[in-house]
Amino acid sequence: MVARKDIDGSASVPEFYGKELRWKREEMGLTLQETVEGSFYAPTYLSEIERGQRRMPEDLAGHVDRVLKTDGFFGRRCEDVRKAKRKGHAGYYERALEAEKHAKTIEVWAPTVLPGLLQTAAYARAVVRATHPLAPDDEVEEKVSARMARARLFENDHKKPLYWAILHESILRHPILPPEEMAEQLDRIAALARRHRIAPQILPWNSGPHPFMLGTAMIMTFPDAPPLAYTESLHSGDTIDDPALVDEYRRSYDLLRAAALPPEASLAMIEEAAEDYRNGKQAD
Repeated sequence: MVARKDIDGSASVPEFYGKELRWKREEMGLTLQETVEGSFYAPTYLSEIERGQRRMPEDLAGHVDRVLKTDGFFGRRCEDVRKAKRKGHAGYYERALEAEKHAKTIEVWAPTVLPGLLQTAAYARAVVRATHPLAPDDEVEEKVSARMARARLFENDHKKPLYWAILHESILRHPILPPEEMAEQLDRIAALARRHRIAPQILPWNSGPHPFMLGTAMIMTFPDAPPLAYTESLHSGDTIDDPALVDEYRRSYDLLRAAALPPEASLAMIEEAAEDYRNGKQAD
């Protein structure tokens, strides 16, 4: 029999929350299956919450409080866990942040700025500082560190989503960093592509009208849940779960993919732009 792995409740707020949840459940003599009985969630979902890997939705927290007779404890602690897990991220990104960790596929359209998961620390710092010009340095660094932590998704061999990114060509030509740092940023994208961690496509600047001329998009699918779409503007974002609307985003993304360069040609363009920056030539 495999020994059960203990939970270090001192590691973080989510681990503390999860350890308390497991302790109370076992004190009541209930299995995971018995605890979620009557809810819309699977035992594996509750198990991931107990291990600090997933946040507790409010409706499940209320269900657990009723089953475990905990007088609203887990419902009240939901907000603490949410704050801890989204530290360094905007509140409106909370649901998408949680979802990308469990996604089977992630498809992104980036018209003006590289997606957060692909950014180097220097690029992320430049973007954060530009959008928060008066923020204290420690707040900027907190946001940069949070963005870098998200990128560890590409280093996890056990949970490896198919990540597809369509980037507008103007992103390659917009030097928001010194040339050497821009080269490093583009090298990172090329390296991820060469390692088969991502599939990048470039939409040429002269491609003409296309389905996504307005806004950004991220579409995620999951092995055990319906797909989600996420859109974002300067200071707000929206996670969409309506099946019909997600399907519309899916259709538009497929049409956009057809208008973009193939992955091989896109990778060549990215590497060429990196070389231009490295040689002191701004890409035309």
